[in-house]
Amino acid sequence: MVPQPAPAGAPARSPGRHARTPVSAARRVGTTTAATGAAFGVIASGAFAAVIPTNVGGTTEADASPEVTKATMLASQSTPIASSASSADGSPSGYFSPVSFDSAPAATHQADTSHASDVDVASLDKAGKIAEKIAAEHEKAAVAAAKKAEARRELDKTIAAGGLDGWIAEALDHMGMSQSYATGLKRIILKESNGDPDAINNWDSNAAAGNPSEGLMQVIPSTFERYVHPDFASESPTDPVANITAGVRYMVDKYGIDTLASGGRSSSSGGYLGY
Repeated sequence: MVPQPAPAGAPARSPGRHARTPVSAARRVGTTTAATGAAFGVIASGAFAAVIPTNVGGTTEADASPEVTKATMLASQSTPIASSASSADGSPSGYFSPVSFDSAPAATHQADTSHASDVDVASLDKAGKIAEKIAAEHEKAAVAAAKKAEARRELDKTIAAGGLDGWIAEALDHMGMSQSYATGLKRIILKESNGDPDAINNWDSNAAAGNPSEGLMQVIPSTFERYVHPDFASESPTDPVANITAGVRYMVDKYGIDTLASGGRSSSSGGYLGY
């Protein structure tokens, strides 16, 4: 470039020194970055790194030149820098390359997320089924409890009404036995005493021996004392509920529970034989 004469009125420059060209924006960037990078003059631009050679004094060649052009900056920015990293095959790659963002992890993450979502859905489905099963069991238990409560109410009504059915119901309930035995037990009582709690047999062998059969189930005094439920031990043999407990406990002990269920012993022709 041919030096231009100084404009009129401009201060004279010292002989032997070059006029300083105003620092461009590009130079200011390079100079600032070079200062930060000490004497190495490394300039980062985008994904590339550029090196501006520096003098021993710390000034760049751009400082020593009249002007750094855009072409110079572009050339410096495209200068490859040897890399200490290794390539995929183990050899030095030789250059730094622009940062590459691999989309594979994102895809993998998406797949993992999808898989996790599937697992979550399956877990929720399983939890839902378990909840439904528990709810069904609770409903079943509630229905059973409701039926039991209703049966209890009906039993209490029967007991409260008294009479033969009431005495039978109370005796079975007190002994903790199923009310399903009521039918067979009623048949036995009707055959033994016709349902009269004060009935006394004065004509059979027991009566002749001085031990007449008494009450609904026609038990002799010694049998009553031995088999009556302890809660009724102080009652007389003719007490309806006490008498039933003594007769039932004796029958089950001697003939088994099936005899009670079948309504007493029967002959081959089906006739009643007592207990």
